[in-house]
Amino acid sequence: MNKIKFATAWLGGCSGCHMSFLDLDEKLLELANKIELVYSPIADVKEFPEGVDVTLVEGAVANLDNLRLAQQIRARSRRVVSFGDCAVTGNVPSLRNTLGVDDLLTAVYQEGPGRHPAGGGEILPRLLPKVLPLHQVIQVDAFLPGCPPDAERIWAAVSALLADEPILLEPARRTFG
Repeated sequence: MNKIKFATAWLGGCSGCHMSFLDLDEKLLELANKIELVYSPIADVKEFPEGVDVTLVEGAVANLDNLRLAQQIRARSRRVVSFGDCAVTGNVPSLRNTLGVDDLLTAVYQEGPGRHPAGGGEILPRLLPKVLPLHQVIQVDAFLPGCPPDAERIWAAVSALLADEPILLEPARRTFG
């Protein structure tokens, strides 16, 4: 049996969606029989691979590293799912949009406790001018809302994706739950 190449990614957010994914408990064993986990923050894989069938992307696009990874994911994945409210709407990470990038970097990294010397662009990923939900950066095939989505909703979405059920009713409009 050919296993489906499955990936998850974590951009700008809290990782709560991945914790909820782990709440699948014994269903994770059933899932493990059907997929090959090729990329995830819960696996130590450094480079996003080619030929991925399904990728769940958690978090908003907040910096250049997030942007590059999102673009790689889209180029290398057959189906991309916006996973959780940060990826779907920008949610909490987008609250910094009202602060302005320069003010935020100055306040946190150069004036705050544990400050970092000025000019640390090589160490810290460069922030985008605005935090964006995933679908404003790449084409998304489905949305899985929730903060975080509960395990049952995740299982319903993953089951449909693994069964190769059609998920694209209209461009970027299918929502599970």
